[in-house]
This record gives sequence, structure tokens and C-alpha cells, in this order.
Amino acid sequence: MAKEEKMTSTETKKDQAGSGSQKQRKRTVCVVGHKNPDTDSICSAIAYAYLKNQCEDSSDGQCRVPSDGQGEEFSKGQGDLPPSYNYVAARAGRISAETQYVLERFHAKAPILLENIGTRVKDMEIRKVEGVRSNISLKRAWTLMQEQNIFTLPITNSKNKLKGLITINDIAKSYMEEYSSSIVSTAKTPYRNILETLEAEMIVGDPDGVFENGKVVIAAANPDVMENYIDEHDMVILGNRYEGQLCAIEMQAGCIVVCLGAPVSRTIQSMARERGCTIIVTPLDTYAVARLINQSMPVSFFMREEEKLLTFRLDDYTEEIRDTMSKKRYRDFPILDRNGSYVGMISRRNLLGVRKRNLILVDHNEVSQAVDNVLDAEIMEIIDHHRLGSLETINPVYFRNQPVGCTCTIIYQMFFENGIEIPEDIAGLMCSAILSDTLIFRSPTCTPMDVAAANALAKIAGIECEDFAKKMFAAGSDLSTKTAEEICYQDFKKFEVGDRNIGVGQITFMSTEELQGIRDRIVPFLKNLVDSKELDMVCFMMTNIIEEGTDLICFGKDAEDIIDASFHEKLENGSAYLKGVVSRKKQLIPSLMTGISQITGA
Repeated sequence: MAKEEKMTSTETKKDQAGSGSQKQRKRTVCVVGHKNPDTDSICSAIAYAYLKNQCEDSSDGQCRVPSDGQGEEFSKGQGDLPPSYNYVAARAGRISAETQYVLERFHAKAPILLENIGTRVKDMEIRKVEGVRSNISLKRAWTLMQEQNIFTLPITNSKNKLKGLITINDIAKSYMEEYSSSIVSTAKTPYRNILETLEAEMIVGDPDGVFENGKVVIAAANPDVMENYIDEHDMVILGNRYEGQLCAIEMQAGCIVVCLGAPVSRTIQSMARERGCTIIVTPLDTYAVARLINQSMPVSFFMREEEKLLTFRLDDYTEEIRDTMSKKRYRDFPILDRNGSYVGMISRRNLLGVRKRNLILVDHNEVSQAVDNVLDAEIMEIIDHHRLGSLETINPVYFRNQPVGCTCTIIYQMFFENGIEIPEDIAGLMCSAILSDTLIFRSPTCTPMDVAAANALAKIAGIECEDFAKKMFAAGSDLSTKTAEEICYQDFKKFEVGDRNIGVGQITFMSTEELQGIRDRIVPFLKNLVDSKELDMVCFMMTNIIEEGTDLICFGKDAEDIIDASFHEKLENGSAYLKGVVSRKKQLIPSLMTGISQITGA
């Protein structure tokens, strides 16, 4: 089985050497076909990504295929370096049995799965604000915010898991709104925070201890008065008066803070040890200590905790988080990776500079058929062979559209135009796509250019077109193990015709026996698509390549009138046989557009 991968990043890790000492980091460009991809959609993505990479890496730096998405040629050896990209084949849906056979036959890896091209959080500029522990002081948190010019500080544990956030507003409120004299102990303030905040030294006690009982008082009165307001475990702020220090210890104070660096006698120190009283000496005066002591409290007491936080993940789409961010009054939002580890911070301002993901479309140019959120991507090129669709771009793009039977025919010409040799496996993939899209040259979309390209590619790949095509179609027509949904969507496209949304699926087969029981299985699923209002009308083509005809199943709004007006055939039980109709692009869709126009008068 061809190995399947999923797109997980918009950046490659490699640096590419440029002219002289210059270096560039290559940006990833996804080359992707339409949803519910057929063989052409998959193979053209692989082939075109290969061609683009060969042009980027060619020795003379010349490439007539634009590398900057603006339709200009570049020479890597002259002047400034051109934009540097790494082109990656992608797919917008599941691989069909037919395509799987082709990939395995030519030993090709399945393109990465790209379900949504919308920008994600990881495409934004994420500020790498380092997390801090929950026991640091408010003063330390404030200092870090000032040094880094930030308004929010993330609190993390030893495993880099986010535990909370502290903001400048939180610190301001703690300083302006907290008046309780016991708030320092209620916050379970570590003594190390107190020592750091007061620039102090502990001469008696355990620096790793915690002040968790009592209130903070200032001993400004004589000992007789002090006895009336000092309680057990209190923290007493005082000066160098021996009587005051002695009184505080005798009243079972938990800690005394001696200001102005005053010496503490051995007797006081000895008594403090006996009574379990901590002694801290600070060079600050009493006013400064009283003003700063609350700033020693740990941020854990004031932080918004994990369960109350609004976080985003790296893989979240910016479109999904935009509304959430606009409704919240938070300045910053923390970002987590897929393992839940903290990564950094973003703000609403970061949404403005988000870098769009680069994209090249092959085998389609309609929004309804494109990967989700295609309009949020930076579309660089479109290579297609279908009608012009509804897709609009902000900037001019390189758009190559030719009336041929297969996108790979156009890409074959581009290989030739740029003098790039086609490897055997790429040739096999491209030939397979042409044979599939032109129904072995039987489709009315087939041109002499398709035939010539397929024969040339078959020679390189070492295959014979007719024989290989029969094996390829046989692999794709084995539907016995597939569900009705898988059968319907293996080659399914949506079209906008006037104000109607129409879905058209198609399967091909080479003998009637291959389709036994398929109709009975798929009809209920098609009816459900219409009943669910997902589509106004749904058509399913069961095309016989050898007999060159299609058994059409059709349900939906005005389905009978539309088919009658389009093909002069009557639907019976939702089915009509269309002789000579094998092409969805050139026969079915144009006829449906005409029929709808007739019955609506549009």
C-alpha cells in the first residue's frame, strides 16, 4: 500500500544555500487537486510538485514556470535571491481504488492529506514568553513584565504545563484592593519571597519556610501597648529597640522584621530560636517594609488558574479563534501544543499579521471543489483544463488553462518547455492520468495533444496504453467492498449552476457485470443527499467505457424536467441511459446548464 501522510506544517526545517553567503529558508507550497480526487488530480499534483522543485533547483536558475506566483522569470545567479520554496504534493480527500493501483504500480508515495488550508495559530507570530513558577513574588513578576515589556506572565510547572496567568491588572488589584493585615499569611507567602522583596537577610529561621499564620503588624508603640495587639504567629515589623524585640518574641510572634539593618543581640537570637520565632533583618525603613511586604506574596494567590483560562492550540484555525478573541477582553491568550505543553502567547494584534499558507491548484478552479478555506490561502498558480469557475484571488496569479482532456497533458508540455527530463515513475503517473481522464482516448474531451502526450509518456514508463488502462480501470471498478458513500464520493464534484448546487459523481467500468447491485446500494444514499438539503440536485454517472454510454441516476429539484430538457430522455425511477455521453466536463455539465436555463427561463 502507498504510504499516506498528513500535512502538519507550513514550514520546512532545511536552509537552502543561495548566492554567495546568503541563505534562505524554503517555504512550503502545497500542490493540491480537488476534493474527492480522481487519478488526474493526484498524479498532476505529484508531477507538478516534482517539476517545480526541479525548476527551483536547476543549475542555471532559469525556469519559465514562475516561482514567485507573479508571472516573472528569475535567475538565481543575478541580483537578489528570488523567493525560495519547497513544493509538496497534497490531496484533498481519499484516494480511489484506481488511483491506489496507479500509485502502487509506479512505486509512488500518496500525497499528504490536506483537509483545510486555512491559516492556523502556528502560522501566527507567537511571542515566546517564558513561563515562571507559581511561587515567585508579585514584585518579581512585575519586574519580569517590565523587563520584557509584556502585560501577561504565564505560570507553568516543571513539565512546562500551564498552571495559570498573572497580568499587570491582577498585580495592581492586589496592591490597591487588599487591605487585610493577614493577607500575607493567607497567601502562604514563602520566606524566600519576603527576603527577596525586602532585600533582607534571615538570621534565625528556615529560609525555605512559609509564613502561613498570623497578621502583619508594626510595633510603633511601647511594649505595654504592644502586648494588646500582637497575637501568636504574627509578623512584627520593628526597629532596633531591644524591649520591642523581646516583647514580640515573648508574645509568641512567628516572625520579627528588624528594619534599617539594626543589629540583633545574641540574647534575642537565642530566645527566638527557643520560641520558634524567625528573625529577618532588612536595610529598608519601616515605611518601605510596610509598603513592600504585600509584594512578596506568591503569584499563585492572584493568578487566573488553569480551569478558568482560555487557551488555543497550535493547530487551531485562525478563523475559528477570531470570534472568540474578539468577544473576550483579555489582552493575551496562551498557546499550547498538541501535548498540552505551553508554547507562547498571542494577542488580537497577531491576527493582523498572520502569514497565509501557499497553495497551487491543479485540475480545478472552483471554490466548491477546492480544499476547505481555500480563500484564506495565498494561491500562487492554477493549472487546469476545466471551465472557468467561481474562484477569485486577491493578487494576480499564474493561471494556465487549456482545452485538453487532462491536466497532466498540460504539465507534460511544461516539462518539455523547461527542458526537464521526466523520470520513469512520474511518466507512468502522468500517462495513467491521461488514460483515466480521456477514458482511453474515447472521451469527447480527448485531443490529439492528449494522445501524443500519453504515447510519449507510456514509452518512458515502459507500458502499453490499452493494456495498462484495462488493468487500471478494472482495479477501480471493483466496488464490492465499498460503502455507498465511498462509491459516490470516489470521484464527485460540486457545481454552481445559476442559484442551484448540483453534485455529480462518476464511476467507469468496462463490463456490465462489474456493476451488479451497485445501483440498489447507491440510490438511497443519493436520495438522502437531496433530502438533507445539502444539494439541490445530485447526478451519478455509471459510464461504460467500451460501449461509450452512461447510466445516469438523478434526483432532486426539477430533476425529471431538467434531464428531459437536457438530453430528451425520460427519467424512470430516477434513471436514464445516455448513449454517447461519457464526459462529465464536456457533455453532462454543459447539457445540464442548458436544460436548467430552459426550464427556469434564465
